[in-house]
Amino acid sequence: MSTRDMAAGPRVLLKRLRELMAEPLEPQARLDRIVREIAANMVAEVCSLYVLRADGVLELYATEGLNPGSVHLAQLKLGQGLVGTIAASARPLNLPDAQTHPAFAYLPETGEEIYNSFLGVPVLRAGRTLGVLVVQNRTKRHYRDDELEALETTAMVIAEMIATGDLARLTRPGLELDLRKPVSLAGHSFNDGVGLGHVVLHEPRVVVTNLFNEDSDEEISRLDEALGSLRLSIDDMLSRREVAFEGEHRAVLEAYRMFANDRGWVRRLEEAVRNGLTAEAAVEKVQSDMRARMLHMTDPYLRERMSDFDDLTNRLLRQLMGRGPDLLADTLPKDAIIVARSMGAAELLDYPRDRLRGLVLEDGAATSHVVIVARAMGIPVAGQVPGAVSMAENGDPAIVDGDDGKVHLRPQADLESAYAEKVRFRARRQELYRELRNKPAVTPDGVKVTLLINAGLAVDLPQLAESGAAGIGLFRTELQFMVASTFPRAEAQERLYRDVLDAARDKPVTFRTIDIGGDKVLPYFKNATVEENPALGWRAIRLTLDRPGLLRTQIRALLKAAGGRELRLMLPMVTELSEIAQAREIIDREVRHLSRFAHHLPTSLKLGAMLEVPALMWQLDELMAAVDFVSVGSNDLFQFIVATDRGNTQLADRFDPLSVPFLRVLKQIVDAGERTGTPVTLCGELAGKPISAMALIGIGYRAISMSAAAIGPVKAMVHELPYAALKEMLDDTLSKPARGRNVRRELQSFADAYGIPL
Repeated sequence: MSTRDMAAGPRVLLKRLRELMAEPLEPQARLDRIVREIAANMVAEVCSLYVLRADGVLELYATEGLNPGSVHLAQLKLGQGLVGTIAASARPLNLPDAQTHPAFAYLPETGEEIYNSFLGVPVLRAGRTLGVLVVQNRTKRHYRDDELEALETTAMVIAEMIATGDLARLTRPGLELDLRKPVSLAGHSFNDGVGLGHVVLHEPRVVVTNLFNEDSDEEISRLDEALGSLRLSIDDMLSRREVAFEGEHRAVLEAYRMFANDRGWVRRLEEAVRNGLTAEAAVEKVQSDMRARMLHMTDPYLRERMSDFDDLTNRLLRQLMGRGPDLLADTLPKDAIIVARSMGAAELLDYPRDRLRGLVLEDGAATSHVVIVARAMGIPVAGQVPGAVSMAENGDPAIVDGDDGKVHLRPQADLESAYAEKVRFRARRQELYRELRNKPAVTPDGVKVTLLINAGLAVDLPQLAESGAAGIGLFRTELQFMVASTFPRAEAQERLYRDVLDAARDKPVTFRTIDIGGDKVLPYFKNATVEENPALGWRAIRLTLDRPGLLRTQIRALLKAAGGRELRLMLPMVTELSEIAQAREIIDREVRHLSRFAHHLPTSLKLGAMLEVPALMWQLDELMAAVDFVSVGSNDLFQFIVATDRGNTQLADRFDPLSVPFLRVLKQIVDAGERTGTPVTLCGELAGKPISAMALIGIGYRAISMSAAAIGPVKAMVHELPYAALKEMLDDTLSKPARGRNVRRELQSFADAYGIPL
């Protein structure tokens, strides 16, 4: 058979399918005609369609050649038999002797035992299996590549029938198809809270409705033009000044360019168009096939490249269909659950805050920039949720359980009711917390605790008053740098710092100088050295002392913004006291410079240091003498002490900061502060949980800084806390051998005994 004759087969089949789709047929009649046409076109004695139901069963929906009485009766479980294997793997099977395959399963009601050759393809939509399409023959033969291509293209048409609900009427009562089934996905908790709403895909898939072309040459021309525009746009991005140097962002764009110029990809697109698909349908088909294959790869690099490929093909689809960027404010539902593979912090801020109910990320870490911003906005976040994008559709009802890191798509009514009650319960607790807002945090036996908030963006500022916090214990100045495309100018920095101080009014604000490096990578800041352990490398005060222009610009902006008010500055990642002396010299130089030009200066300037590096534990008294205050960065201090990367999910739960050794470390610090008369604050994850905040108060901390959402629960705990009894219990615990002690359990038992809300 000539190449021309082989290529004609798929085109003729697609032409007949197009005619069938246009006819006013009932769903079952349409399916019966489709399998008949496929069998005739491919000279197959059998063609069968299995559809995946929500209960994980593949049901025979139509057949030509097998026993017609087995339709809607013959069933295979996911993973059972050849059909179940194809559905589970999302990969085709082409077998000359099917019955010798180890997965072969015989269904006596179908009468298929006399057929040897077997070709089956998954029915895919956005990389998700909706069913399986099969052809069979008595003779033992391998089906040709063009026959495989024809069957895959036909499966795409059937996928659209399933997705648009055409087959719903054929489903028996009490059952439903896989596309609408409830799905629960497990990930990790990145920010507490519960959100109920409807899915908004961050990069929405373009739904292709025009599948068949009228003129292949015209479609090839459209495809070439769109590919040319796509390549030009990538070249333009690569030529911009802000990405003109090496970096991770440039590597991503280089990968885009590699894909966009890949002849194999373009050849598959053109082949699909010549077989009768529109350019858009060809792009969707090739994307879906590629995604189904690559989802099963374990190599993280290749999986990451799949995300690049998805993004590229979505861009190409939008170009072909003339779609510009959506206007978020006009299209966003009032209860949006944003679902994304990954996203930048600035992209999240593009969404109207009052409509966001939750965020779901397939990738990311608890310390990702977007998670830090989401936490500041008070949005529940579930991260590292594999399959979230493929399993979700725009508008799907969804629940984000940020407490447990779970996501429920299209939840059943009873589950939705249970979560709605959980949300109402949290709302009632929030009402209680609002009643406590203007009351001081004082224990029943008279111990006062100062509760402060962590902040870093303008969106955080209203929460200072709403939470009833006593001030801002940690303002992360680097967040302004992380959400910008270039270094923020001095004027922009000064404007933000002034807004923060204005919002705080007479409440104290502690500004941490820029803390970049490590996991806080700025795409526009070049570090020529690749670090094996960036958390232990060139970051924070180490970086800014080496790049004093950065620090000088920031100090000058802070001094000008704080004119006529107190300025509290804190240095991150201090390891040696000489670093404090160097920073103080830079600050003094900027004060002298501004004085020379008669600028309005702060009424007082207090300089503090973050205690995050264990080396400072052996120079505590000298540290206290060198600064006006100390703030314990419990997150980094803990990970350095136990030698554990806090972003490593394999180790995240292995060591507990509420342990005897770490509590002893924290107590040494607060005792040194009391001994020298130096104020000590703690900011970090420990401060934001009532049970760990209780431990901190028990060992002597009187000022702790946390997220705004944590102020209410911690204050409610303080109001019920018998400090004297807690101190006695913890003194006893920390004085005894650590082996075998479970401090967290002891604290929980103490809280239960005294009725303390945790």
